[in-house]
Formats: sequence, C-alpha cells, structure tokens
Amino acid sequence: MSKKRVLISVSDKSGLIEFAQFLEAQNYELISTGGTFKHLKDAGLNPIQIDEVTNFPEMLDGRVKTLHPKVHGGLLAVRSSEEHMKTVQEHGIDLIDMVIVNLYPFFENVNKDISLHEKVEFIDIGGPSMLRSAAKNFDSVTVITDVEDYTKVKIEMEQNGDTYIETRKKLAGKVFNLTSAYDAAISRMLLEEDYPTYLSASYKKVSDLRYGENPHQTAAYYVSTFENGAMKDFEQLGGKELSFNNLRDMDLCWKVVTEFKEEMACCAVKHSTPCGVAIGTSALETYQKTFECDPVSIFGGIVAMNYKIDAATAEELNKTFLEIVMAPEFDEEALEVLRKKKNLRIIKIVNPVSDKQTWVKVDGGILVQDNDSIFSDDIKVVTETQPTEEQRKALLFSQRVVKYVKSNAIVVSNGIQAFGIGGGQVNRIWATQQAIERAKEKFTGDLVLASDAFFPFRDVVDFCAAEGITAIIQPGGSVKDQDSIEAANEHKIPMMFTGVRHFFH
Repeated sequence: MSKKRVLISVSDKSGLIEFAQFLEAQNYELISTGGTFKHLKDAGLNPIQIDEVTNFPEMLDGRVKTLHPKVHGGLLAVRSSEEHMKTVQEHGIDLIDMVIVNLYPFFENVNKDISLHEKVEFIDIGGPSMLRSAAKNFDSVTVITDVEDYTKVKIEMEQNGDTYIETRKKLAGKVFNLTSAYDAAISRMLLEEDYPTYLSASYKKVSDLRYGENPHQTAAYYVSTFENGAMKDFEQLGGKELSFNNLRDMDLCWKVVTEFKEEMACCAVKHSTPCGVAIGTSALETYQKTFECDPVSIFGGIVAMNYKIDAATAEELNKTFLEIVMAPEFDEEALEVLRKKKNLRIIKIVNPVSDKQTWVKVDGGILVQDNDSIFSDDIKVVTETQPTEEQRKALLFSQRVVKYVKSNAIVVSNGIQAFGIGGGQVNRIWATQQAIERAKEKFTGDLVLASDAFFPFRDVVDFCAAEGITAIIQPGGSVKDQDSIEAANEHKIPMMFTGVRHFFH
C-alpha cells in the first residue's frame, strides 16, 4: 500500500500524539513544522521536517515555512485532472492527502494588555493558507482544524479506509467558518472603524440552548472572539442551564446596576423590563427596597446587584422564586444558602460592561449603532420653580433607570426606589398613567417623574400635577415644549430638560 501524506502544524497539541500514531499505523507519512515536529519526534513518531519537502529553510522567524509550491501544489492538485497530475510530476511535487492545522492563538491574545506589535505576531499567515488550499480541494483532501474531529475521522478511516466525501465537505466548511472569524477579528483590530465597508463578525459558539424565545424555536449562544463583556466569561456557580431569555434578561439587568458607580444598586428584571430598581447603604436593605418596588412582578424574575451578596441577603432572596441571582461576588455562606434552591442560577460577573455597539437584525440586513452610553452634562431648569437638591438627585436616579425601559418609557421614583415603571406603550400619556398608578400603590410620599423622550403635548404635565408628582425631568425638543413649560409653571412643578433622548425600542 502506497504511503499517503499528512501535514501537521498545530498550536493546540491536545490529543495529537494518539491521532498521529493512528495515522502512522495507517501508512501515512507525517510532515511537520517547528514545535509540532519536536512534539511528534519526542513521542517516538517519525515525522519529516517541512524543509525536506520544500528544499527551502524556514526563515524570517518562522513567518515563511509552508508558503511554497511544493506544499500548495500538493494540496490543490485535482487528482482527476491529467494536466494537474502531469504538472506536479514534472515539478517533483508529492500530493498531500490530509492537513491538521490550528491557528496561532490570536483570539486568546487580542484582548490582552500587550502592544499592537505583539498582537500582530499572533496573526497566522501560513496556517490559514494551508487550510484554505486543503479545504478548496476537499474532494481529495481531509482537513482538520478542531481536535474534536480526530475521533470522527479515525472511526471513518477504520471503517472505510478513508474519510467520506460528506465529512470532507463539512470539515472544509469548518475551515472557512474559522478563517472568516479569524480574519474578522484581525480586521476589527487593525481598521478601528465603527462602520467599515463590510460588517464582519467573529463569534464562537459557547453552547446550544434548549430553545429560543419559545419552545418551537432553536437557539445557540455565541461570544465575541474580539471583545470582552459582562456576558462573556461569567461564572455560573449553581443552578440549571441558562436559556435564551435568561441571557437577554441578564444582559439588561446587569447594565442597569452598572449605571450606579458610587452607590450600592439592585435591579430586578422580568421579560426584558426592569420591574424594580433601588439604591441603598447595605446589601440586604438595597435588595429589600428593590423587592418593595414590585413584589408581584419580581416573582420568577432576575435580580442583579453591583455588590457582594452576603448570607443575610441570600436568605431574603430565597424567600421568593427567582430564576437568576447575579453579582460580582458572593460570600461562601451566601452560596451555601442560595444553593439550597437547586434550580436557582447563581451568576458571578467577571468582566465589566464593554459593548460599544448595538446590532439589530432585520430581514435581509442589519442595523448598527453606537451604544447609548452617555448622560447629559448640560441639564437645565426650564421652569420658574427651581427643584430642591433632593428633587434633583431623585430626578437623576429616575433618569438612569428610564434609559433601560422600553419606549415610550416613564419612571416614577422617590430617588431611592423606582416604584412606577411604565414602558412599551404606543403613547406617552398611557405610560405616564401606568407608572404613576403603580407608584402610588406602593408609596405615599413625594414622587418625581422621568421620561425617555419629550412630551408632544402638555397632557403629561397636567396629569402629573393632578396626581401629585413634585418634579419632572425630560429631554425636551418638542415643537410644543413651551406648552409643557407653561403647564409646569401653572402647577408650580419644577421641570428639567436634559437635551438627550434615550429611546430603547
């Protein structure tokens, strides 16, 4: 039986020796490079160096070693073409039947605190070139980029003497899937453009999900190979597996509490909408105040806190059925308490929020925008009545929450707790009515109101006055702003304009 040839060059060497031993037993000649050659040789295998194939030394610190006609000719030659076979024979090119390559660890290093020059050195050139050549000729060449595929290839070769064409085609598809993501990450690093000509994405699948938003929808979870973020690399410390809806709600819930840099903050989310937000001076108090905002809706919801959870807070959390509890840290005693509920998902957040863009898929296209990450630094009082300092603080608290409520969005608070959250309505007066009604059910003291967008008519101000709202904050910008200002002056309600709208559709 004539020898076949396999070209091996890997950075991830797990499982390689066993698979290479199998290939040698199948009468494959092993061709290898650099560190991979040494790894195989040290294991007692009999590889040959790539420069014995090319008759050309590795050079330029290893940048050039496989970029050679004797490599790519051996990969790309069409076996059924007489002309191709004649050409490779004339030039002394031996065919290569299998390629095993995984790339320099660019994904693993692009986010490290190293120089651009150092990151560039992790860009693989020869590896993707070999992979692409082998993948293009999948009719004859088996190409492996994933160590998980060693077993499948081994089984097929044992059964059939070779891999099946369907398998080679799928493995070739994995090559282009990998190299497109690899190139996309490199492009993002070098271009540093928010809106490049081609929108390239580089995400790696973490897991298949049980289903999507509904049981009849399939779903999977991917994380960026290029960016860090709160929803990447978090640690699940307890509970059952996460769902599609869990992950979406977690993202929103965590973003709300991270708006509060100086205070202890807690947020409860239900169906992608905050149902309670509060700030406090202790872990337990902050959660209790959040619970008080909406004791009904929090049932079956998600709770995030921007501080360490202690045992007392954990005991209080366990009094309510929750899907997820999120925090940057947990006391060991708190974990013991929370783990008493076997299905409760306990999530430790590792990375800060770092999204810079929002992508929204539409049929046949995608919308891209930079994130709504600013708050106005030019807030103006537009009424004759000035807000008190306490009212100002309450309005700014409410404004931070309203940014995460579906528009039309209204938040009514006392400056510590968001008691009334009205959103997702088709007009602003309905959202206002809902928010005030909910707030007054739970709190009888002074309340302020924040709106994510301007008032098109004075009706919101009039309704606020009738319901006892003491101060208002809104962006302004309506052609009828003066009507709302006059209404606020009539009712002696202080009103502030931020100049910044926070639509969240």
